[in-house]
Amino acid sequence: MRILIVDDSQFMRKLLSKIIHQHGYTVVGEAENGAEAVTKARELKPDIVMMDIVMPVKDGIKATAEIKKSSNVKVLMCTSVGQEEMMKQAIKAGADGYITKPFQGQKVIEAIQSVVS
Repeated sequence: MRILIVDDSQFMRKLLSKIIHQHGYTVVGEAENGAEAVTKARELKPDIVMMDIVMPVKDGIKATAEIKKSSNVKVLMCTSVGQEEMMKQAIKAGADGYITKPFQGQKVIEAIQSVVS
């Protein structure tokens, strides 16, 4: 599995990257906003994009809609507790699943496995 991590927080990107590497998956790239995510998804052609919802430049919902228009990539939204309304919008935009912050390693891996099985 080739995974692109998108989050405006470098700490969160590094945390997700560590969890993903520990379970044998490959992180092909990182992006810090939705606009960068769209570009990198086209260039890197990941199997999964792990996408934060609230980011500068372009939010994760708009970026997800753009990515899903031209690709079959799976998108896992990374949400904070209390973002249920935004999560509904993300599902409408094409998100395949979600995980909530703070991240727990096992939950991240279960979410990844759920969208690829």
